[in-house]
Amino acid sequence: MELTLIQKIAIYALPVIFAITLHEAAHGYVALKFGDTTAKMLGRITLNPLKHIDPVGTILVPGLTLALGGILFGWAKPVPVNFGHLRHPKQDMFWVAAAGPAANILMAIFWAAMIKLGHGMSGNPYAAPLMLMGSAGVTINAVLAALNLLPIPPLDGGRIAVSLLPYRWANLLAGIERYGLFIILGLLFTGLLSFLIDPVIGLVEQISLSLFGLL
Repeated sequence: MELTLIQKIAIYALPVIFAITLHEAAHGYVALKFGDTTAKMLGRITLNPLKHIDPVGTILVPGLTLALGGILFGWAKPVPVNFGHLRHPKQDMFWVAAAGPAANILMAIFWAAMIKLGHGMSGNPYAAPLMLMGSAGVTINAVLAALNLLPIPPLDGGRIAVSLLPYRWANLLAGIERYGLFIILGLLFTGLLSFLIDPVIGLVEQISLSLFGLL
């Protein structure tokens, strides 16, 4: 079934908003557990989407990529984390950074459960929209998890790599953070981004759907 742009927006809006919101809130929550209160003091450990939405990255860019049929791409306002306030900054950085992609993987599983629920609602007029939204949610969260696991600062994968590498290499990698967005955009426009993240997207989708016998 071919969806109109308005139908696509209606189907994708909730999955996109919650994928980004929970991703950012997870960073703040884990940072708090490891000793940094920055996000809490700024009111960013919340499920209120308005606290995390970036007008360009959360609304305009995903809307354009959805309309143009490209890879869904977007971002939220980053949750501020002062890594120097963590009890063990280098080691704890791993868990703070990994919390975002982990939240997306858990949400992919949740949306797969919604697809399964829709399958069990035979004859219910809400069944088809629920399954479409579930499918969108699985894909969106798989994309965000895969994208954020790229080892390019300031993405979460870059922070994870910095936390795991020896200090010399960690400092070199951290030094490219100012160029990180340009590297990501370069990968996007050359088509290399899809090449790098498609296997991870497929893996997250496969795991999520197979848990509910949907493959």
